[in-house]
Amino acid sequence: MQSDRRRLVGGLVGSLFALTAWSQAGNKNEKGVIGISLPTITSLRWVIEGLAMTRSLDKLGYRAILQYANDDIPTQTTQIEAMLAQGATVLVISAIDGTQLAPVLKAAADKGVKVIAYDRLIRGSPHVDYYTTFDNFQVGVLQGSDIANRLGLAAGKGPLRIELFAGSPDDNNAHFFYNGAMSVLKPYLDKGQLVVGSGQIGMDKVSTLRWSGSVARARLAGILDKYYAKQHLDAVLSPYDGISMDLIEALKKAGYSQSGQGGQPLPIVTGQDAELPSVRSIVRGEQTSTVFKDNRDLAQVTATMVDALLNGKKPTTNDEKTYNNGEKVVPAFLLKPVLVDVKNWRATLVDSGFYKAEQFR
Repeated sequence: MQSDRRRLVGGLVGSLFALTAWSQAGNKNEKGVIGISLPTITSLRWVIEGLAMTRSLDKLGYRAILQYANDDIPTQTTQIEAMLAQGATVLVISAIDGTQLAPVLKAAADKGVKVIAYDRLIRGSPHVDYYTTFDNFQVGVLQGSDIANRLGLAAGKGPLRIELFAGSPDDNNAHFFYNGAMSVLKPYLDKGQLVVGSGQIGMDKVSTLRWSGSVARARLAGILDKYYAKQHLDAVLSPYDGISMDLIEALKKAGYSQSGQGGQPLPIVTGQDAELPSVRSIVRGEQTSTVFKDNRDLAQVTATMVDALLNGKKPTTNDEKTYNNGEKVVPAFLLKPVLVDVKNWRATLVDSGFYKAEQFR
């Protein structure tokens, strides 16, 4: 699974570098320079989104400076400073740690540069002009509802056992995902229909720094060994496909399997981002579901927002109440996520052109 993932990322990285080099070469008709700062090139989703946004901006006549920060906060700050030095007029930033960018954003504001927080809210700075993302609370609601529906909790079934995993505590989105899921699951926990065998509840106990699949896998392996030697785990709340795949590996090592033959059947395992390895896992009957966020749409919305800003227009938003970053309420444009499982993966992901049919043969 990991080698499959590396091949996919590697192929897209090649396309990304070719497009980025061409874009950064510039042309005499360019309308402006846009800095794009993304967290890491090792995740498939960020590579795809880097490609999509660069293409969208290019079509609108802008030159993109795209940088990946290798999940290192000082690197991200340095890269943003370099973008400002190269004349960026708008910055699109998906922060590694949304609380650590205040000084460089102040420098951007002093130059009149607008800042769009992309997918992850930047906190602790008044110099964040707009926010583009998906409805992150709804992502968690979809994950929690899928677990509740499949376990028959509304019909009174239980007690059933669940373990909870969340994203990185320094990523504002991770809290929205977790809170959305818990808005569905907590009533069943309070009634005793759901039981967390390890007792680990709350972001301080279930978060996964930097969204690391290996960290999550090790944590689940310890939980299974200590709390589930003689009882079955029925569901795992996983916030993200990269984590989900590692959790499934831990479950298999502990004797769980797709069919349950010679062991126990795999529990429900949620996910997010509809990454290709996870969709293939869903087709095989391993991972249960994922939440699809069409990053082509997010990239287009962000590029349109950039274009509006640089043409003296007010960008379109649809939420001006929810996202308080500690300094201001940041106007946002939210897109709708979609739950994907074995029933609708083809219609949602292949028929829409997000993936090709041959990728699943």
